[in-house]
Amino acid sequence: MAIQTGNFKITQVEKSRIHQLDPNNIVFGSLFTDHMLVADYINGEWKTPEILPYGKMEFTPALASLHYGQAIFEGMKAFKSDSDEVFMFRPLENFKRFNISAERMSMPAVPEEIFIGGLEELLRLDAAWVPKGGDNSLYLRPFMFSTDEYLGVRTSLNYRFMIIMSPAGPYYSKPPKVKVETEYIRAAPGGVGYAKCAGNYAASLYPAKLAADQGYTQLLWTDAIEHKYFEESGTMNVMFVKDGKIITPAVSTTILKGTTRAALLQIAKDEGYTIEERKVSVEEIINGIKDGSVTEIFGVGTAVVVSPFSAVGYEGVDLELPEITEKSVSQILKTILNNIRTGKIADKYGWVWKVA
Repeated sequence: MAIQTGNFKITQVEKSRIHQLDPNNIVFGSLFTDHMLVADYINGEWKTPEILPYGKMEFTPALASLHYGQAIFEGMKAFKSDSDEVFMFRPLENFKRFNISAERMSMPAVPEEIFIGGLEELLRLDAAWVPKGGDNSLYLRPFMFSTDEYLGVRTSLNYRFMIIMSPAGPYYSKPPKVKVETEYIRAAPGGVGYAKCAGNYAASLYPAKLAADQGYTQLLWTDAIEHKYFEESGTMNVMFVKDGKIITPAVSTTILKGTTRAALLQIAKDEGYTIEERKVSVEEIINGIKDGSVTEIFGVGTAVVVSPFSAVGYEGVDLELPEITEKSVSQILKTILNNIRTGKIADKYGWVWKVA
C-alpha cells in the first residue's frame, strides 16, 4: 500500500530481505536494500518522488542514455553508531558536486528536498541495513540518466533521478599494487574529468584490465599531455607521504574534487602535518621511493576510505613501499575519520548528519 509522507509517495516492501545481509561477509555492490527512490523530470519539472521496493525498470532500446552517455552519479556512505544512531557524512558536499556534474553534462539540477530528503527517507526506512563494526557502512548511490526514447544526438528533455543503497565492507581485501599509467588517459583539460559521469569510468576500464592482466589492482593516472604528473588512482584521489609531509595533486578540471580527500586534508592540517597541494611529478615520487623519502602512497575516496598501496609499478619494475603500521600517516588519519563518522569522537567540523 502506498502512503504520502511529506514530499514523497512511499510504497513499502511486503517482506524485508534483511536476512540476506551477513555483516561479516559483505561483497561491495552486490546486495541492495529493500527500497529505492525514483524521481522523474518531465516537461521541465520534477514530478513527485516515489520510494518503491527495490526492483527492475522497463525502457525501450532507444533510451538516450544508453546511446549518448548522459549519466552521472555520486558515492556516499551512512554509518551506524554503537547506540544505533544512523549518520550520513557531509551529504551537502555530495549534493553540490552532483549538480556540478549535472551542469557539465547538460542535465537539470536536482532539488535539495529530493536529493537530501530522499536519502533521509530511505535511511529511515532501511536503517536496519546499515551494518556496524570495523570498516562496514551503507553505500549510498544517487544517480541520474537521460530518459528520452529518441536516437537524435541532442540534450535529452527528460531524466530520471534515483537512489539505491548497498551494504559495504572493506573495498580491498589487501593493500593494492598499482601501475603508473603513461599511455592511456583518464581525462584531459577542458573535458569532464571533474564530473562524476559514467563515461569517465567506462574509458578507464580497458587500461585497468590491461593492468590487471599484469597483476596490478589499480592504475595511477598521469596527465594527458606529458604523462609527467600524477592525477588520480582509479576510483580514488591519491596522497603521498614524503619526508613526513603529505603531498597531493591539486584539484583541477581533470581531477575529481573528493569529499573524503577534503576531509582528510583538514584532519591532517589539524593534526599538525605539513600539506602541499600541487603538481606531483612521477620522477619525484619514483626517486623518493628509491631513496626512502617517500614512505607512503595511499588512495582516498568514499568507497575505499583510505587505501595504502603496497607497491608501484613503473617502466616494468615494481617498487615496494614500506609496510603500513598503526603509526603510519594513512592509518592515523583513517582512524580519526572513522571515529568521527561513527560518533566515537566529537564532530568539531559539523560533517556528521544525523538521520535516525
